[in-house]
Amino acid sequence: MEREYMEFDVVIVGAGPAGLSAACRLKQKAAEAGKEISVCVVEKGSEVGAHILSGAVFEPRALNELFPDWKELGAPLNTAVTRDDIYVLRSDSTATKVPDLFVPKTMHNEGNYIISLGNLCRWMAQQAENLGVEIYPGFAAQEVLFDENNVVRGIITGDLGVDREGNPKEGLYTPGMELRGKYTLFAEGCRGHLGKQLIERYKLDSEADTQHYGIGLKEIWEIDPAKHQPGLVVHTAGWPLDIISSENTGGSFLYHLENNQVVVGLIVDLSYSNTFLSPFDEFQRLKHHPVLKQYLEGGKRISYGARAICKGGLNSLPKMVFDGGALIGCDLGTLNFSKIKGSHTAMKSGMLAAEAVADSLLGGSEGGDALNTYVEAFKASWLFDELFASRNFGPALHKFGPIVGGGFNWLDQNIFGGKLPFTLHDTKPDYACLKLAKDCKQIAYPKPDGKLSFDKLSSVFISSTNHEEEQPCHLKLRDASIPINVNLPLYDEPAQRYCPAGVYEVITQESGEKRFQINAQNCVHCKTCDIKDPSQNITWVTPEGGGGPTYPNM
Repeated sequence: MEREYMEFDVVIVGAGPAGLSAACRLKQKAAEAGKEISVCVVEKGSEVGAHILSGAVFEPRALNELFPDWKELGAPLNTAVTRDDIYVLRSDSTATKVPDLFVPKTMHNEGNYIISLGNLCRWMAQQAENLGVEIYPGFAAQEVLFDENNVVRGIITGDLGVDREGNPKEGLYTPGMELRGKYTLFAEGCRGHLGKQLIERYKLDSEADTQHYGIGLKEIWEIDPAKHQPGLVVHTAGWPLDIISSENTGGSFLYHLENNQVVVGLIVDLSYSNTFLSPFDEFQRLKHHPVLKQYLEGGKRISYGARAICKGGLNSLPKMVFDGGALIGCDLGTLNFSKIKGSHTAMKSGMLAAEAVADSLLGGSEGGDALNTYVEAFKASWLFDELFASRNFGPALHKFGPIVGGGFNWLDQNIFGGKLPFTLHDTKPDYACLKLAKDCKQIAYPKPDGKLSFDKLSSVFISSTNHEEEQPCHLKLRDASIPINVNLPLYDEPAQRYCPAGVYEVITQESGEKRFQINAQNCVHCKTCDIKDPSQNITWVTPEGGGGPTYPNM
């Protein structure tokens, strides 16, 4: 097919903190040199910020570098952190508050802000457009453009107006467009559809530890003004997940924003072993614990969402460059798990890549080469130092559990400053940690009360998730027989539970036979199925642009 095309110096996939920081920095560098660099950002969400979900306690270090005058420019950093409360939940009704002395330094949030990352990205998009960046929301990057020498030359956006069988709809079909670039930066977020392909194609992870993931579930609540404490940060570990063993771990957060709002969430490590565990239902019952209930009771839930996070850190970073492009942000895996923060690190990686690209283009390059100067700058940056210092944090928790691992991390961070003369490694993939159903204890989750806890479908509804129904399913099965013939007898088909949006169901037909049903319309693009399926049978690909959640201020 002959496709229309547009040519740019740089094409950026994804309008998150990494992609937008890269775009802004490219334009700044061009302006400093008195030259022009054309930059295009393509974003699959219906608008910038529609697919952005993060806690988020935000460290402004990278923003200070990118826009030193961000306060004057009106960046939406409105609520400074005033206090950190950290609890170990021992049961469904008891808790121990951790004294500051025993909290790892990385968990202290002085100088940080509680924000909506979606709103920050919307603001950054405005700054990028003011600098001359072209941003195209509602267009999904479907394929990577390669030339005959296996060099990345841009991307192809997805076709619009295609029916379930992949045939063009009469009067509605619009073929995708080629966006050609001298360099292409991939900033799709965690488990990026194209980033995953590039890592496999170029064997970028051949020298890295296995990447590890968590699923983050989040809600926004309006609460009683008498209970609201702007700037309060609450973190918990333990119940309803494991407190001693490392088999089913994670932690929760509750942050007090402005306007009588709090955000509450749970991160479940996708290395969990019990196939009957449901991250969504763990989150719902967590909110009944007195530590969280004291703020939420009497309030109103106004938004819900879920997203996978990369938490392998430095040990799991793949090679970041290849001919014609680079991985940045969570497509690369730069989140600092010891801080539970990835926005400032994503921004810095985007800025470093942008500076390498700009130097190359301004020096007369026509692109297509590997940006080794990005790798060198990364290794010489505070970003590398920060990730190096926290390299053992995640592996310690995986190997030793929250209590022993937490003790190790306190010593590592507070006494040795992250400079222990050895590195822990954790190379078992998350999906391989799942135990057979016969070896797992079933979990009886309480029914939602409609006040603090809710069901999946009502939650998906307030995420404003929508997809054009008459389009090919974007959740691809390598073998359609595996869910019923393999996963169901061995693992009681865990897709029914690990998906936080009710996408996957096992239906018993009138004949008594079982059928695997995919409700792709519900998908919130969290990517958990692509990560946790024990048979590695599900591949998440981008649906039509504009589909998925429309988060207001996540």
